Amino acid sequence: MDMTAQQSRVLRAKEWLELDTKELVPGDVVQLKVGDIVPADIRVMEIKSISLMAEQAALTGESDSVKKTVAVMGKDAKMLQDQKNILFASTKITSGHTIGVVAYTGMNTAIGCVKEEVDKAKNEEADTPLKIKLDEFSDQLAKIIFIICGLVWAMNFFKFSDPIHGGFIKGCIYYFKIAVALAVAAIPEGLPAVITTCLALGTRKMAKNNCVVRRLPSVETLGCTSTICSDKTGTLTKNLMCAVRFGVIGEACNNILDFEVEEKAYNPNGEIKLMTQANFDQNKNFQHLQMVCALNNRARIKMEQNRFKNEGEPTEAALIVLAEKLGKF
Repeated sequence: MDMTAQQSRVLRAKEWLELDTKELVPGDVVQLKVGDIVPADIRVMEIKSISLMAEQAALTGESDSVKKTVAVMGKDAKMLQDQKNILFASTKITSGHTIGVVAYTGMNTAIGCVKEEVDKAKNEEADTPLKIKLDEFSDQLAKIIFIICGLVWAMNFFKFSDPIHGGFIKGCIYYFKIAVALAVAAIPEGLPAVITTCLALGTRKMAKNNCVVRRLPSVETLGCTSTICSDKTGTLTKNLMCAVRFGVIGEACNNILDFEVEEKAYNPNGEIKLMTQANFDQNKNFQHLQMVCALNNRARIKMEQNRFKNEGEPTEAALIVLAEKLGKF
């Protein structure tokens, strides 16, 4: 998904113009409406609707839209969530119409600062827990091998002068070669291959459980992980809503007709299970439900890159999709 607005409606020379977002500079007056992606960090100056709501899930992880205001914030508003008079770049207007002034652009925006910190963290690659343990194991193994080889060489000290070696020096060199050969034999050359094979098998097992690992060191870190702190919105959830079940009153107040809806995100082609044309025609409540979902709604569904996407609140988008499904009858 493209998180950056390509075009912006900007006031230049007393005229509203459609300009590329990259041409924005601090001080520009920008107009935004429902469905627009905020092109820069913008100070809200005027709200031309009853309220102004922005979805900040891409920046702060808040699943609910945040109400914005023109009021001046105090000095305590240091967190992004507290800055109610600022529209942040890459967030989305879900309700309202506003005019604001560009405060920051590019890498100076809040999302730009996040990207900069992510790039720094990417460049500062720390050793994985497995690598640290292997380094410690290698150091201990090297010390043990050195001590054993030294003892083997020292234990044969009285054999250095054996006539079979042709002299003390040659005997010393002979037993030194034996100690070196023992050290070489004690080094586990197959350890790296065994570790790589184990990690590859772990990656394969994770892939069977729909968990794709792009980098092998990630498996090393995951193997030593006891707690995972994850942002829910957009990571564990899709940040969208869909009506999966609804009910209407039948012939009597205590007669509730319950139906399940096929879930296809914002695709209006889903089916309503066990729903027939006769049900829809005989009960006017279906038509009333459809009318309420369609008219009392400010969301819009549009097609982008062969996918249905919403403009507005996810809840209202789910209801308008339900109205589309009911419209097939």
